[in-house]
Amino acid sequence: MPPPVIPEAGASACRQSARTPRVSARPFTRKTTPMTKDTTVRSTVRRAKPPTNAQEHSNADGPQPQRRLAGALLIAGPAIFLLGEFISAAAWTDPAYSYTYNFISDLGVHGPSTLFGQYMYSPLAWVMNAGFFLFGITILAGVATLRDLAHRRRWAMLVPAALLAVGGALLALYPGSGEALKDGTGEYHSLGAFAGFTGGNVLAIVLGRRWQRIGVSARMGRALITVGVIGLISMLLYLAMIVTSGDNVIGIIGLIERGAVHPFLIGLVCAGAAIWKRNNTSAPPSITVGTAS
Repeated sequence: MPPPVIPEAGASACRQSARTPRVSARPFTRKTTPMTKDTTVRSTVRRAKPPTNAQEHSNADGPQPQRRLAGALLIAGPAIFLLGEFISAAAWTDPAYSYTYNFISDLGVHGPSTLFGQYMYSPLAWVMNAGFFLFGITILAGVATLRDLAHRRRWAMLVPAALLAVGGALLALYPGSGEALKDGTGEYHSLGAFAGFTGGNVLAIVLGRRWQRIGVSARMGRALITVGVIGLISMLLYLAMIVTSGDNVIGIIGLIERGAVHPFLIGLVCAGAAIWKRNNTSAPPSITVGTAS
């Protein structure tokens, strides 16, 4: 008779076999990453190389010859006006021309003529009229040469510059004499004067607000805005004096009129000089970050 089977022992054996770990038929392989000779990633910082011959004539704001041309034109335009004013005023000797009393437009009237109580006789009136005609066109050409601005932003400068050029042409073609006031052409002269006052001073303000884009300092930008504001205030005061005084203008009318013109002319000369002198060395050195294997 066979011996009896003990259930507890069989159950224990089953539990033991159940706990026995299974061995996978596939051999276990451990993936290893091959070690490189140098696993350190090095970031290198190097300064930009000096500009080559091909780069010497360009910078971040546009080609260097183009910038120099724009700066030269912005200098030449006001210089033409101021030089024409000085030469024609020096030739006016009987009686002597007064920068404080006489209108600027008097220099463009050969005469003799009388307007607003002022006697006008300018022997070199053609010099002043040539200055009126050329200075606005030259400034417009200088602004148009500044191509480093976005297209839509350029119009903010081109419109007042064009207004200044049109105003200068009207002043030259229609001298402000007493006879012009009677035959109706004096209205074109007045329109030209107002266009020149407004266009020149607004242009100075716009250039000042875009000082970074045109390549001048922040200080120069503030100066351009200041002269533009002074010019607009002087223009309003000048127009108020013309309307209220009638035929007997105040003795300092010429000085007030020049307050609406000379500040923005000087401001444009300084801005043009700053633009002309700027070159590649004014741009900060570039920083390049790379990796080496």
